[in-house]
Amino acid sequence: MAGNLVNVTDASFEQEVEQHAGVAVVDFWATWCGPCRMIAPLLEQLSTEYAGKVKVTKLDVDANQKTSMRFGVRSIPTLLFFKDGKVVDQVIGAVPKAALDAKFKQHTA
Repeated sequence: MAGNLVNVTDASFEQEVEQHAGVAVVDFWATWCGPCRMIAPLLEQLSTEYAGKVKVTKLDVDANQKTSMRFGVRSIPTLLFFKDGKVVDQVIGAVPKAALDAKFKQHTA
């Protein structure tokens, strides 16, 4: 995984996301998911553009079902935006970079 993306698991989720001070984005994805692969490079770009402002993480839903179920993730890709450990927003499905960028801006303003 290149750039500033961090892979998280059921075991590391609390430490990496819920205890993170500031904004964290979790990409709930799977290797077989075409739309997930479409937004992956966009998230990588945004993780670099917002380095130091937003922590961008990826959680494989197949390997980490406990966390996916806990947050009610039923379709992927789902992006959950956390601020100081609390869910503040979500994006479901593959959306254009401009839409993702707007969400990142909204939560870092």
